[in-house]
Amino acid sequence: MAKLISKTYGDALFEVAAEENKLESHLKEVEAVLDVLKENEEYINIIGYPRIPIEEKKTMIESAFKGKVSDDMVGFLTVIVEKGRFSKIEEILNYFVERVHEAEKIGTAEIKSAIELSEAQKKAVEDKLLTTTQYKKIIAKYSVDESLIGGMVIRIGDRIVDSSVKTKLETMARELSKVRLSN
Repeated sequence: MAKLISKTYGDALFEVAAEENKLESHLKEVEAVLDVLKENEEYINIIGYPRIPIEEKKTMIESAFKGKVSDDMVGFLTVIVEKGRFSKIEEILNYFVERVHEAEKIGTAEIKSAIELSEAQKKAVEDKLLTTTQYKKIIAKYSVDESLIGGMVIRIGDRIVDSSVKTKLETMARELSKVRLSN
């Protein structure tokens, strides 16, 4: 049910933004709203509280976002409140971000390495990803995982490229355990 809600409202926002040729500006606004919501997690609970009248909730939305995002975005958030779906706002907005990234051929890569990568190494990884995927732009999220020993693990969507020493050692150990020693 939650996926259906996020898809329905996320698709609606996407279609309007695409029709008005405002995908990029709406994407920036959605990311800004998501940042505000992440910094103020209680805000979603307050807006979702059933005893607060809808008009008061709408006023809270307008005071929080009017002048900071477009009137279209404030209107969209107000509709979400009116429909009683504000508890799903993060899922809705994240779905919209995914749709825009898909339409604009923007890939998100999670890159884990055994050590912190230099800026030159990061650029080389991103350039390689751009040449080996269909994406025009890569949003890279880097993290360090010392248990990898060496190499890196790259995840883009449901694809994983694992060139870590840890995985190579585990693979060798599995292969060696299959070998039977004969006298």
